[in-house]
Amino acid sequence: MRAVTTAFTTALCIAASAAHAEVTLTDSTDKVRVEVDGKLLTEYCYRGASHVYFYPLIGPGGARMTRGFPMEDLPGEEHDHPHHRSLWFSHGNVNGVDFWAENSSFKGGNPKNPPGQILHQEFLEKQGGKDKAVIRDRLKWLAPDGSIPLTSEQTFRAYQPHDSLQALDFEVTLIAGSQEVVLGDTKEGSMALRINESMRLALPGKKPGSGHIHSSTGKADAEVWGTRADWVDMSGPVNGATVGIALLDHPQNPRHPTRWHARDYGLFAANPFCEHDMNKEASKGAGDLKLAPGQRITFRYRIILHPGDAASAHIADKYASYATGK
Repeated sequence: MRAVTTAFTTALCIAASAAHAEVTLTDSTDKVRVEVDGKLLTEYCYRGASHVYFYPLIGPGGARMTRGFPMEDLPGEEHDHPHHRSLWFSHGNVNGVDFWAENSSFKGGNPKNPPGQILHQEFLEKQGGKDKAVIRDRLKWLAPDGSIPLTSEQTFRAYQPHDSLQALDFEVTLIAGSQEVVLGDTKEGSMALRINESMRLALPGKKPGSGHIHSSTGKADAEVWGTRADWVDMSGPVNGATVGIALLDHPQNPRHPTRWHARDYGLFAANPFCEHDMNKEASKGAGDLKLAPGQRITFRYRIILHPGDAASAHIADKYASYATGK
């Protein structure tokens, strides 16, 4: 396990022309709108839900890359898993508390692990400008009994890109409170995306979709779930054009290469805390990760929004650059 002192960082490298891009931030008390030369890139939504998240993600050609529900009720979308909020980081078992689900996730009865909340506390820095912008804030992980097993800090940086792709560098540091923290072995986590419904591998009713899943190991579609890989890419049609999202696991991350919670209905997530749920030969709790009081642990990811599929977007080459710090 690698403990790192960097805060929970999200850095966005924004596709634009060779000319300077003006990155502006507009705060409306519950979200920060991020625009590049007046065009929406994303919004950091920090109030009004059980966890903070980024929605929407605008990709190549203005394509909406993530599902609208539950933020918007768009035609043709399924309303399953209301905690799948576009782009987010959470975990389903922190000292027995479920920070992955929300109260609305449960149709009846009492959940085994009561849901907690990941709440914005304060902004530490917030500034737009030419070619870049910065948003930095502090979060608390609030359990139902009022305790705070974890805190995290978040820094969002928006940059002018090196090429025509849109890429988001995402770094999350978890900081244990005054007691030991156990990040429990469960498939419900952690660095997650819920893609646009039209990009799905399987449509409602298990009808075949036009989307595809590929991983760095050469596995494809349903074979990817539960396996380890440097990266996973989901691609499919949006408004008649094929686009994709790649999620890259940094080689310095604890338990790299991570396991993948990649589902045919459009969820995919890097989950470093799961063993038994994805490998039944492993003992229960084999994926548990323990933090001593006050201990920090950092995970880094890159998210690339691209035209075409993983091969045409050269995701393997992009990963090699990411892994070597380029």
